[in-house]
Amino acid sequence: MVAVQLKFVDAGDLYVSWRWEHEPDRPRAWRFPRDLVRDALADWARAVPSPLPGERADQALVRSLTHGPLLDLARERELSGRLAGAVFPGQLGGELNALLEQGIRPHLRIQPSPSTALVPWESLRVDEGERTVHHSDVSVLTPATVRNAHGRRASPFSPHGTVVSVVDPVVPGFTDTSALGSVLGPDSPFERSDVDRDDLERALSDASRFLYVGHVTTGDHALDSRLHLSCGTTTTGRAAPIGAHRPLTAADIALGHRPGAPNPWRVPNRVALIACDSGGDTRFAEPAGLVAAMVHGGAEYTTATRWTLPTDAGLRHLVPHFPTTPVLVPTVRAIDRAQSSPDPVAAQCAWQRAQADEWERTGDPALSPVVWAAFGTAWTPTPR
Repeated sequence: MVAVQLKFVDAGDLYVSWRWEHEPDRPRAWRFPRDLVRDALADWARAVPSPLPGERADQALVRSLTHGPLLDLARERELSGRLAGAVFPGQLGGELNALLEQGIRPHLRIQPSPSTALVPWESLRVDEGERTVHHSDVSVLTPATVRNAHGRRASPFSPHGTVVSVVDPVVPGFTDTSALGSVLGPDSPFERSDVDRDDLERALSDASRFLYVGHVTTGDHALDSRLHLSCGTTTTGRAAPIGAHRPLTAADIALGHRPGAPNPWRVPNRVALIACDSGGDTRFAEPAGLVAAMVHGGAEYTTATRWTLPTDAGLRHLVPHFPTTPVLVPTVRAIDRAQSSPDPVAAQCAWQRAQADEWERTGDPALSPVVWAAFGTAWTPTPR
């Protein structure tokens, strides 16, 4: 595998350094003047359904799905192409083209900065009708402080190992149509889960994979990022109860949720968090959210989302004439298949590439990047 590591840094202007893993002694660097990237990044932030400062989640969905460009092929093409031009170094583009001419498909390992946390690297439109995933595999590079952290575990993977699935867990005190209600709706082919943190910790102790489909919310800092399980107020943890429910924080997973001596959770080799903003670590100055907690506990591959995922019910409610084709359930199945494959990054990129082809061919809103481009996979192999 020919891989390049890119690291973005916000320091007034936007800086990026990169090095090819087969040439570690030849690093490169590029500076993007902030004035030249600000508008493209701001336009993308206004396009995706994650709340802007002072905006509620429902307001963000209305803004993105009824007024934004992501459900309109021509407008999305223009914005994705402009965003690619704003954040992709020209010199690196030349190096990638040289490899492609030799028939080599490179792997881009990208560590975003807070200002680029929402950039959908896989779906950037880099040529006529083609996205990054047409030429490269793309993964998220976790910071050195995460991947080389003291005490980080390394969980093994077996293709025949246990898969722990927590799908649409019932959150105490919340009805199906409330803020923390069902994400898949009444027509879901999946049975809803009723799992609390103690159940989950025990189940993960010898599992190979973990699939979570549900709600994630962010707090004031990355360690306060929260998974919402079927936990009542009698469970222990660092988050204050929300009515009859206590959320499970990234800190609970990384440090242990019981009082007393720290006892980090053991996390399987492969994790998929199909939930709003589950991959939001990089929006914080200290990227220590749910992805970091999973990596610290043993995960090698962690799939998460960059922004709020609209549900099928939300799409049909907000978007006039939205097709009845289900979007979220097929996405869950595609991510689950990718996680079970020999190379989850390549498998996920292949799925995203197929989605991109159909979106370019049809302009069908059900194939919009608003869902499939939200996903990135952090590949964090154990240091040798």
